[in-house]
Amino acid sequence: MLDENVPAVDFLNAPLPAAVPLDEARTLGPQRFFNRERSWLAFNWRVLDEAENPRVPLLERLRFLSISAANLDEFYTVRVAGLRELARADNRTPGADGRTPAEQLVMIDEDAERLLANQQRVWKDLRAAMESAGISLLRAAELDAAERRAMGEVFLRDVFPIISPLAIDPAHPFPFLANEGLALAVELERRSDKRLLRALLPIPAQIARFVRLADAGDRIRFLPLEELLLMQIDQLFPGYGLRGHCMFRVLRDSDLEVEEEAEDLVREFETALKRRRRGEIVRMKITTQAPAGLYRDIVDEIGVDESEVIEVEGLIGLAQLKELVTDDRVDLQWPSFTPRVPERVQDHDGDMFAAIRQKDMLLHHPYETFDMVIRFLQQAANDPNVLAIKQTLYRTSRDSPIVAALCEAAEAGKTVTALVELKARFDEAANIRQSRRLERAGAHVVYGFTRLKTHAKISTVVRREGDRLVTYSHFGTGNYHPITARIYTDLSLFTCEASLAYDATKVFNYISGYAPPEGLKTLIVSPNQMKDHLLASIDAEAEHARNGRPGAIWAKMNALIEPDIIDALYRASQAGVRIDLVIRGICGLRPGVIGLSETIRVKSIVGRFLEHSRIVCFGNGAGLPSKKARVYISSADWMGRNLNRRVETLVECINPTVKAQIVRQIMAANLADVAQSWMLGPEGDWSRPDLSGLEKPFNCHRFFMENPSLSGRGSAGAKDVPELTHSSD
Repeated sequence: MLDENVPAVDFLNAPLPAAVPLDEARTLGPQRFFNRERSWLAFNWRVLDEAENPRVPLLERLRFLSISAANLDEFYTVRVAGLRELARADNRTPGADGRTPAEQLVMIDEDAERLLANQQRVWKDLRAAMESAGISLLRAAELDAAERRAMGEVFLRDVFPIISPLAIDPAHPFPFLANEGLALAVELERRSDKRLLRALLPIPAQIARFVRLADAGDRIRFLPLEELLLMQIDQLFPGYGLRGHCMFRVLRDSDLEVEEEAEDLVREFETALKRRRRGEIVRMKITTQAPAGLYRDIVDEIGVDESEVIEVEGLIGLAQLKELVTDDRVDLQWPSFTPRVPERVQDHDGDMFAAIRQKDMLLHHPYETFDMVIRFLQQAANDPNVLAIKQTLYRTSRDSPIVAALCEAAEAGKTVTALVELKARFDEAANIRQSRRLERAGAHVVYGFTRLKTHAKISTVVRREGDRLVTYSHFGTGNYHPITARIYTDLSLFTCEASLAYDATKVFNYISGYAPPEGLKTLIVSPNQMKDHLLASIDAEAEHARNGRPGAIWAKMNALIEPDIIDALYRASQAGVRIDLVIRGICGLRPGVIGLSETIRVKSIVGRFLEHSRIVCFGNGAGLPSKKARVYISSADWMGRNLNRRVETLVECINPTVKAQIVRQIMAANLADVAQSWMLGPEGDWSRPDLSGLEKPFNCHRFFMENPSLSGRGSAGAKDVPELTHSSD
């Protein structure tokens, strides 16, 4: 059995929440789908709620606020920008939920304004709590003479050489501010003749937004950069006095448009990245105390529509609050956690190939270290028996050890093929740099398709063993990114199964040479096969239920909005299939509706780690959990873009140990979680389970951190995998 802290409730036999009747429009019409944008905003409300959660350490709450603000900025630069473009073109094509782009924009702006106001309210509360805990964000007026002198020295040393005061008048063109550009605007009066001057101080992204002062005893103190600039107006504008000021920030359309027939894809993306910096402004935030004339100059000169200007009473640029999460106060952060090295790898003295040869190995990140993926490639680079390495790269870190290993392998004379996806949003420039680094080392670099993104996470290593070649494969649910792998939950499957190696090679050939991946033995790939396979698997569960066998589906992913998939789940529910979904972010499915989705439950987990793994389990006529279940891990969410416009993989897990690990541990623990969970209601409302009376509510993140034998031992036999049934939420 599992740890005694796991709730001992039989989830399978627990009654479903009472289904509710809804009108025909929300059962049969477009309203059977929740709006995608509203669902995304609901997710960001859940993120913001963690900033108010008293069970979360104080500086982690500040980090959640920062994430919520950054999320909302990106939402406007990508999703809202696209909808505005459609609305301005008078495109009235409705989305799956029946709303036109213009109707969606009205709905979005109303909800987003409430979210903005709540972010500022949460910031005020957190600021007061931080002050009580010994971390202060000061104003210039609160500094004494010695502190002002010290800040003056900091200004002259670290800020003055970089900052550029820019007058606003006919002789000085209004400066360009890039996407997410932040600026301090000032209204000044010349002391000699009272002449008015308006000017901007664009704040370079290379300068920290919050300047740390010398600690006062055990108190940690910061000064916002704009306060430091206002203190130094005499240095920046000699002979002038300050009459008024404001902060403002612009968000620009950040979607890239690339010519489909581009002769040189890298050069085309470099040009597109320059266009992105100058994209049309979709939103401008400005502080409320702006002098009327200064406000008018900014709005007119920057060319922003009045409807796209948001006045903020509070701090502009909440996303930068993450700078205040100081390592000096670890007591206000999550307790330290060191990912584990899998026992089987230790048993083989760190030899990844030997560990994989023994049996398929599934690792559960971040509980088990992503360093094993890096070690896999580093070992391949240094092994004289390794002949070839193939690798997909969608996102990775700036100084990527994976790219370094591939370069080392290429320089050692091994055949290295790297698929670098240039269309990974906001990582395009980084991926161009990585591709050139690989090319210089002698690797074959390909960029996939112009119309399709390659989002699959695959790595293969071909090794000579005796008189034969053995291919070792890695399939992941997350990116080859060692930084995000510390905070994202993802799965890594290592195998030397020949059929999977054959299929992986077919996929690489498809990407590099456009050869359609026909005749695959185990792997399912989009855009050619995955959607049809998922639909057929869902329909098969419905058929089992109609014939009196247990029909069950468990699935976990980031987003579910693909209409055909949702309709298939509705049909399966109507046939009696029990469907339990863990959807972190966007969900277009309306659960718990009589005659539509009575047997479907949807939950979202928002906590210490970002739930990122994609898993789907089909009961296969025996219910869940069962040995007959068909279990898959995937790189794809159930969205139109993943199933129709991306190269993605769905990998069936055949090994009994791996299957049991996913079903009885990972999925069951996610479904048992109550401490970090939200339940989706039939009206689109998300609510937390009632935790009153629970001394220690079950938390799946804590559970996997505290139970080293449970999260992906890899070497465990099926008999060692504890039973875990679901708990009723």
